[in-house]
Amino acid sequence: MLGRRELSEAQVRQRLARKGHDEETIDAAIARLKSDRSLDDVRVAGAIARSEISLRKRGKLRVKRRIEAAGIAAETAQRAVDETFQDVDGNALIAAALDKRLRGRTRIEDDREFQRLYRYLASQGFESDRIVTLLKRLRRTG
Repeated sequence: MLGRRELSEAQVRQRLARKGHDEETIDAAIARLKSDRSLDDVRVAGAIARSEISLRKRGKLRVKRRIEAAGIAAETAQRAVDETFQDVDGNALIAAALDKRLRGRTRIEDDREFQRLYRYLASQGFESDRIVTLLKRLRRTG
């Protein structure tokens, strides 16, 4: 299971349970994997954060939700997000996400498009004040 990609403890537990293994066997397997560091939620959280940022151009809120959805504790998720975003230019990240949506255009045409882009960027996990600042600049200057 761990040969293809990093999995959290919760994900491994879930997959083993689906395959019909009993709780005692699952606990023993988890303990063994943790002891030889094959299973490490901190490492998994970092890997998820890096891929969400670099490949999918997502903001802090969405990245944190994605890590938590993998069954990783909220504190660990927040720590991974904070560490990963230290090296990332937030303005460049949101601009890249917006460029992907605008497909080469440099101007927002009307309020309807402004609202649509706001909803898109908010769903990608970007902070609302940063979204509004960027979108207002594109509406004015083009």
